[in-house]
Amino acid sequence: MTFSILARDQKTGSIGGAAATGSLCVGGWVLRGELAAGMSASQGAAPSTFWGEEVLQQMRNGSAPEQAVNDVTSRDRGRAYRQLSAMDLSGNVAAYTGDKNEDVKGSLTFPGGIVSGNMLGSDSVLSAMETAFTSSGDAFERRLINALKAAHDAGGDFRGLLSAAILVLHPDRPPLTLRIDYHATDPIGALEQLCQKATSGDYYDWAQQVPVTSDKERILD
Repeated sequence: MTFSILARDQKTGSIGGAAATGSLCVGGWVLRGELAAGMSASQGAAPSTFWGEEVLQQMRNGSAPEQAVNDVTSRDRGRAYRQLSAMDLSGNVAAYTGDKNEDVKGSLTFPGGIVSGNMLGSDSVLSAMETAFTSSGDAFERRLINALKAAHDAGGDFRGLLSAAILVLHPDRPPLTLRIDYHATDPIGALEQLCQKATSGDYYDWAQQVPVTSDKERILD
């Protein structure tokens, strides 16, 4: 019921993800990220938010993405209805897709990223996402949204779309976490408009004063 992308920006070192679905609140259900671990996307017919959090914990503790995904998914008796992708801080990736998810389903890896989906409208959705992301010279967040747009144009979620989200993390920058939890006609377009406003103008200028992970002025216990 969802398509997603996880990727690392080779130019800036940012990590990020984006997702869209024919249901509500895809950002809250699917995307997770930590600068000490990487990114995850937990989705499927019966998604588990625990999967997305547990796989990050395992990578934070030193597990490679493949090992972390295998461990998390193997211990869940509901795994046949779920899908999980994970990416570490270096851009290494792994994924699992349960066989009870509706076709078209699966994942496609590329250098520094992975795209995944289920209930897709065509076999070309995942390759369209990968091409849109890797062939663009736009800013990282724009490339992630471009991937969502390409997926939609190639067939997307065969039920249509109701929500879309993006999450971008970098130690020297404020997090970019944007969600369109419900939009009856064009959640990706609404996400694109929100991203434009959040990365320019007064809001962008204000966000630059927000403390970041690498901020030397923070006092850490």
